[in-house]
Amino acid sequence: MSEQAKKPARRKVELDPRFVNYRHVWVFVESERGEVHPVSWELLGEGRKLADALGVQLCGVVMAGPGERGKGICAEAFHYGADKCYLVQDPVLADYRNEPYAAALTELVNTYQPEILMLGASTLGRDLAGSVATTLKTGLVADCTGLVIDSESRNLASTRPTFGGSLLCTILTQRHRPQMATVRPRVMAMPEADASRGGEIVEVPFSTMPEASIITKVLEFIPDDTRDKPNLPFADIIVSGGRGLKKPENFQLVWDLARVLGAEVGGSRPVVQAGWIELDRQVGQSGKTVRPKLYIAAGISGAIQHRVGMDGADVIVAINSDPNAPIFDFAHYGIVGNAMTILPALTEAFRTHLAQARRAG
Repeated sequence: MSEQAKKPARRKVELDPRFVNYRHVWVFVESERGEVHPVSWELLGEGRKLADALGVQLCGVVMAGPGERGKGICAEAFHYGADKCYLVQDPVLADYRNEPYAAALTELVNTYQPEILMLGASTLGRDLAGSVATTLKTGLVADCTGLVIDSESRNLASTRPTFGGSLLCTILTQRHRPQMATVRPRVMAMPEADASRGGEIVEVPFSTMPEASIITKVLEFIPDDTRDKPNLPFADIIVSGGRGLKKPENFQLVWDLARVLGAEVGGSRPVVQAGWIELDRQVGQSGKTVRPKLYIAAGISGAIQHRVGMDGADVIVAINSDPNAPIFDFAHYGIVGNAMTILPALTEAFRTHLAQARRAG
């Protein structure tokens, strides 16, 4: 039997007739007290590609309390690729609460009928996406690492890790609309802002949920103190270590190199589980997604669980004693050898080079 004959035929599923008029790509623009989460701009960059492939508009959705800079956020959304923005401002939307936000977004979808709706896989986005998808009885693909339009069906093909991160699967919502997806921060590239771009703002009233009917109340807003916390998703240089470093004392070599380079320190899931570093420094499917200019991985094998969190780096340098380690399949530069010997050598070489550069400058 030929290979062609063995392959099962792809079963075509027709779109439910109720959704044939659903059009356009939407991105929920997440903001907190006037500050927009960067994942929203990353999604607008990706949404621009999807909208162009479908020949439709890219629209942002902005929710805020009265007096907040809703129109200013819409203007920024146009800079990052949106053609139109739906702006909903109401006292019940001043702080995020699932009930009013889910009701407002569901109402918008039912009124204006988008075919694709994307949200950031942030704490807020995950909470909101699940409620909206459940209410609308449509499909939601969470933590996507790739989004493309299927040329044959015009469906959104959403790719995400599955089976504990050991495989990537592609999922289509063929019968229902909107097709929903969440994407983690830093998975998609940040687009260039174009300050010359403008667009249409559609102001939509929301009065279906009075404050008295909302169970959750905001008593006080206390911002996170992030001064001493690692910020891996936005670091330019990251030095990461894995179990190949053998013992926790050897992880100090990662810290030494990072200190010389002015880099953040990361690690794989096994070293976090072993207690060598804190959870905030884990890179990978169950940790942070990063896009640094330089990523140095020492003693990390490169399993797909780790790869999905860091293969967006501009340059990946891998150090591993196993020449067959999977990380060498996608690293830009590979050093086969003992990380406990190579890391100190790199640290000294960078220290000398940077000292000379400072003297010359």
